Amino acid sequence: MSPAGKRNLTLLAGFVLLVALCVIFPRVLAFVELAAREIRYLWWLIAILALGVWLAFFVGKKRD
Repeated sequence: MSPAGKRNLTLLAGFVLLVALCVIFPRVLAFVELAAREIRYLWWLIAILALGVWLAFFVGKKRD
């Protein structure tokens, strides 16, 4: 299987797991809704986290 196929399969499995948890445990759905609502207010925190990950993995890396 190609790397893109593995990535797509992993994303699909994660989505299916999330939907299954929401059906089995309705409180998970409430948590996901709350998290989605809070992202609107805490987008800057996500941006800082993404910048930190980018800095940690890509700055200083040798380019061959």
